[in-house]
Amino acid sequence: MSSQIELRHLTYFLAVSEELHFRKAAEKLFISQPGLSRQIKQMEEILGATLFVRNKKKVTLTPAGHYLKSQAEILFKQLKETKRQLQLIGEGDTGELRIGFLGSAMQHVIPSLLLDIKDKYPKIRTSLEERPNAFQVEAVLKDELDLGFVRLARVPAGLHMETVYEDTFSLVLPESHPLSDEEFNGMQQFSDDNFILFSQEYSPFYYQTIMSICSDAGFIPRISHKSVHAHTIFKLVENNLGIAIVPTALQHGFQMRVKFIELKRLKQKAVLSVIWKKENANPVLKNCMDLLLGRSST
Repeated sequence: MSSQIELRHLTYFLAVSEELHFRKAAEKLFISQPGLSRQIKQMEEILGATLFVRNKKKVTLTPAGHYLKSQAEILFKQLKETKRQLQLIGEGDTGELRIGFLGSAMQHVIPSLLLDIKDKYPKIRTSLEERPNAFQVEAVLKDELDLGFVRLARVPAGLHMETVYEDTFSLVLPESHPLSDEEFNGMQQFSDDNFILFSQEYSPFYYQTIMSICSDAGFIPRISHKSVHAHTIFKLVENNLGIAIVPTALQHGFQMRVKFIELKRLKQKAVLSVIWKKENANPVLKNCMDLLLGRSST
């Protein structure tokens, strides 16, 4: 009997851990139930740990089984990613970079990065997914994204974070609003207005920053609507349903009946950061990060 765990053992284990039924798992694997039971028993003997609690009514994972399941899933995901990258290289491509982003990153940072990659590494493929901050963090940790563009104060220990763009905030008003840029003298002028914000779940750091801007002006904003899309926020402002504060870069690319007053004197800034996993094994990530951070620091 082999004294080492092989991939087949992990394949059999994951099938049972997903089905929690030996007969169903055996059918899924196209092997006999007694044969599957022997493989699992052999695995437990090699590991010196009980992975399943078995009785006539049900099969459940032990704490050791739960831990092994999480680790085996990571291993198979890494093997799948390695195979995918090898296939891309075999087709003449250097690899693929999977990018998560907030909508505001599309104004300046991402287009410049994509053009730089296309110019210097034309064989690298890129894919883009617009996701909230928390979803990007989770996806980068799980190796579902290679990097993300977020607005966060901090990230988990397994990630790197670097600032790539610092912007001012701008007040968004209906086009018909009587206040002009010259007449603006502080956010306290809007203490009685309804505010439309990006939702706290979408971007907690942004939400807290807007709260602090209003707090510095001596009031707590009355929030009437929340959204995850700038277009929706601007549409609500356009229809006189409230006002908004957004990163200044977002004023570009939208043809709507709103006007912007840049809040130049605020201490708060709209900071956009890039995050990536310290242990990311994607071979194209380093070159792309060198491009991004080299460009952003100039």
